[in-house]
Amino acid sequence: MALLQISEPGMSTAPHQHRLAVGIDLGTTNSLVATVRNGISVVLNDENGRALLPSVVRYLADGGVAVGEAAQAMQSEDAANTIVSVKRFMGRGLKDVGEISRLPYRFADAPSAGPGSGMLQLRTVAGIKSPVEVSAEILKVLRSRAEVALGGELVGAVITVPAYFDDAQRQATKDAARLAGLNVLRLLNEPTAAAIAYGLDNAAEGVYAVYDLGGGTFDISILRLSRGVFEVLAANGDSALGGDDFDHRIHCWLLEKNHLSALGPRDTRLLLTHARAAKEQLTEHAEARITAMLSTGEMIDSVLARSEFHAMSQNLVQRTLQPLRRALRDAELGVADIKGVVMVGGATRMPQVQHAVGEFFGQTPLTNLDPDKVVALGAAIQANLLAGNRSGGDWLLLDVIPLSLGIETMGGLAEKIIPRNSTIPTARAQEFTTYRDGQTAMSIHVVQGERELVSDCRSLAKFELRGIPAMVAGAARIRVTFQVDADGLLNVSAREMGSGVEAAITVKPSYGLSDTEITRMLQESTQHAQDDMQARALREQQTEAEQLLEAVQHALELDGGLLDQAGREKIETRMVALRDTLQLADHLAIKRAAAALNDATVGFAQKRMDKSVSGVLAGKNISDLEVKP
Repeated sequence: MALLQISEPGMSTAPHQHRLAVGIDLGTTNSLVATVRNGISVVLNDENGRALLPSVVRYLADGGVAVGEAAQAMQSEDAANTIVSVKRFMGRGLKDVGEISRLPYRFADAPSAGPGSGMLQLRTVAGIKSPVEVSAEILKVLRSRAEVALGGELVGAVITVPAYFDDAQRQATKDAARLAGLNVLRLLNEPTAAAIAYGLDNAAEGVYAVYDLGGGTFDISILRLSRGVFEVLAANGDSALGGDDFDHRIHCWLLEKNHLSALGPRDTRLLLTHARAAKEQLTEHAEARITAMLSTGEMIDSVLARSEFHAMSQNLVQRTLQPLRRALRDAELGVADIKGVVMVGGATRMPQVQHAVGEFFGQTPLTNLDPDKVVALGAAIQANLLAGNRSGGDWLLLDVIPLSLGIETMGGLAEKIIPRNSTIPTARAQEFTTYRDGQTAMSIHVVQGERELVSDCRSLAKFELRGIPAMVAGAARIRVTFQVDADGLLNVSAREMGSGVEAAITVKPSYGLSDTEITRMLQESTQHAQDDMQARALREQQTEAEQLLEAVQHALELDGGLLDQAGREKIETRMVALRDTLQLADHLAIKRAAAALNDATVGFAQKRMDKSVSGVLAGKNISDLEVKP
């Protein structure tokens, strides 16, 4: 008798057909890949048993490519062709990359059109390469490692990104994955991935802080974990701070101690490599010896004590605490509300970091999961779910967007449609109208940021809605809809409600927005909140005054003959006064001048109304105006 397989509720009808999916942590310093085996998330090692793949790519003259340890070993000898920390270049233009003279690379002009337009390019012996291509080489190695370990082709991958990656950087990451032959199931914020790993492995409930100090960026996320629901309450960070900055402090200490001036690219890379090794050694030991031979023949031999390192890096540690305070304020929580603190990123191994975080929250941080691996482990759990290997009812992930999204309105004002820290995926709509009589087109300018004026926000995209029926100003109704998908990518559409005319755009901004600018935007929104309110009030009054002046001028041109000389002069005098007041940065003065002009035109408006009524009634008798039953 044949035996029939019966699946458990919520499981695949063919449970033996497990779909192969992975989570990938594409890191600044190291990258790794993980999967779920027998219900447990595990990191996949290479043939030598190593979990971490150095995020280093070297291009060879014969067209070959070395990735990982082999490339890392040559980073000082062949600095121009060995790309390190490429994640810092993803979705960025040359203008966003600090002092490029300190970098050993040869940069090429970015393409002006097409995919990746505006993103910096690197000139290597193997040709011009974009950061997307470099990242794809890392992802190809991880994909190959996974397929060998799992014995089959992958159905997809969840790839993690910093919480403060903007649209351009997220799109660049997706492009790199596609170039590597990966199907991206989801882009997942790194702190959220860590929370997933801790929440499921430790059955955590309550509000948790995820402190993520990686090689290039710092993120803090506040999450509420409750009965399988992962809700991100707030996110903040400092995208110009990471483990590399601690290495640089040791590098500067070496220059000063050995009385060295500025070094060339090769020696700079050499000392930074030794500085990183010393930093890691000081995690376990009281001192570290740094020995290196420079290209000039000069020998470096210095001993760095842990206490000295802590002193020189103390302000870097303190810089991570301000974003903690902002995140708690955004979540409307206090330190006492935090049940646990999850540490993510190799840089959190530094004793001074753990001490400062523990002191701030008044509790010992959670470190029972490897901080280098926790992000990949969480991503693997999410990938396993999205691939269909688990019931979707087990848990729910609610992530957020880092910055507000909106459009430009008259007067250069930024009207927010989706506020920051909104849960994604999300969709919101708002109605707008035309500014001038007979307006048949509208320009939609999509912006990102927290400031009140468009000039202080970041431009994401522009498109036009044409074919609006000609109507008087304010009569048309244009509904603008913003949709943010689960990857944090944006789609905007505009529709005139009467005619059904519609236009839409998928926002793929030029690769040039740096995550540093996102942090700056949030900081400035707090610092300039009062100024922004005053600036908005001024712009609103200026816009209303300009509309009033235009309307009065139009009326004078049509019906100025209804006024006597004194009446016309009074109105024109008030118009001149209002125009003069528009030059002042005083919204109350503009409001008073506009009110005075309105008062001066009351009689004129009445005469125009009488004229209009007389025109309608002319030539008609009472019987023509009777209402017929």
